[in-house]
Amino acid sequence: MRAVSQREARKLPLFATIKFSTMSSSKSGNRAPAAPKMGTTADAVAARLRESLLQSHEELEVDKIFRALVKLEGSDLHMKVGQPPMVRTRGELKALNRPPIDSEEMVRLLLPMMDERNLLIFEEEGGADFSHTIDVDGTRWRFRVNMLKSLGNIGLVARRISNFIPDFRGLFLPDSIEGLCHFDQGMILLAGVTGSGKSTTIGSMLNYINSIYRKHILTLEDPIEFIFTEDKCLINQREVGQDVKDFEIGMKHAVREDPDIILVGELRDEETFMTAIHAAETGHLVFGTIHASSASTTIGRILDLFPEEMHGAIRSAIAFNMKGIVAQKLLKTIRPDVPRVPTCEVMTFSPMIRKLVLEGDDHKLPDAIRIGEEDGMQDFTMSLKGLIDDELIDRPTAFAVAPNKDALKMALKGIDVKAPGIL
Repeated sequence: MRAVSQREARKLPLFATIKFSTMSSSKSGNRAPAAPKMGTTADAVAARLRESLLQSHEELEVDKIFRALVKLEGSDLHMKVGQPPMVRTRGELKALNRPPIDSEEMVRLLLPMMDERNLLIFEEEGGADFSHTIDVDGTRWRFRVNMLKSLGNIGLVARRISNFIPDFRGLFLPDSIEGLCHFDQGMILLAGVTGSGKSTTIGSMLNYINSIYRKHILTLEDPIEFIFTEDKCLINQREVGQDVKDFEIGMKHAVREDPDIILVGELRDEETFMTAIHAAETGHLVFGTIHASSASTTIGRILDLFPEEMHGAIRSAIAFNMKGIVAQKLLKTIRPDVPRVPTCEVMTFSPMIRKLVLEGDDHKLPDAIRIGEEDGMQDFTMSLKGLIDDELIDRPTAFAVAPNKDALKMALKGIDVKAPGIL
């Protein structure tokens, strides 16, 4: 798909007045480009496809700002009309040393980043997600971009994706997460809010599998974040919108592409979860992410995607196919060489956990996690205590995010609080 050129963008003084000739069918709800008209020859279609596959990345004016983010070792870039570009470094936003961006300049900078598909999505929904790549001193850097509208103006938020995928020790993850990588089939979910490091943890897990097993890893992402370097595994990464039209078609293709492991990205609706759990049931190891605050509340979050009459069947599917749920939050550290560290809650699907999920006793799951250390489980209290003991975070930081402050106080005093009966 052809992106809008710099020259074309400069002809458009205000984004609000843009009329896209490629969007005449936008009311149909079909986000993909229109199919070739009747009479189009196969040679013409092949030529157009060849051109799109071989096109080179055009240098964009906005790439100068992205390079500044990389050189400042920032994690996020914010661009808003009336403000200079803002870079997040070590958790804090700082303005770049340049004038505020007005609406005309913002259109000129950002519009060329979107291809025809994303322009259509942006016009219909007021926002679009995609990836962007730049070159900095011979190194390719990728960004996860969200283009948005705010008060009628176009804006941008971009997350820098590290080229380096750290191992479990580099991320200070619990040892039990490594154990989840050795399953042959089932589902493993990473839970947390946006920016909690879910994608980095999954990237670390897949990279570990890549280093020890000879398997086929297939990812279906929107957009792709980490680019994996093949070690022992064969790895195919597909980006929704660029490599495949949508998630549903991508998963239909996936089960015919002989994968051992599938990364499905975010489970955000009923269809996505059902497709993912079906892949787990048919012998694949499926990784995914979900927005939930803890491992135990993830069960309810999944059920919320479905009508109540389906909850029994979904509980059964979860109980017999889920291998583990890891919930995490990112915290500032007190070590200058480590900017942030995750606190993790790990719930593995032991016989006790499966029983509670099947019977609908979700309120008993936190206690089952607390006493499930032998099965590789830990709750946030145990994780926070470990981070304090390892001198990675201070006590005020731990208590600010602790779900149970009294339990953390007792744990730091060495008092082992046993869970009440949960049978």
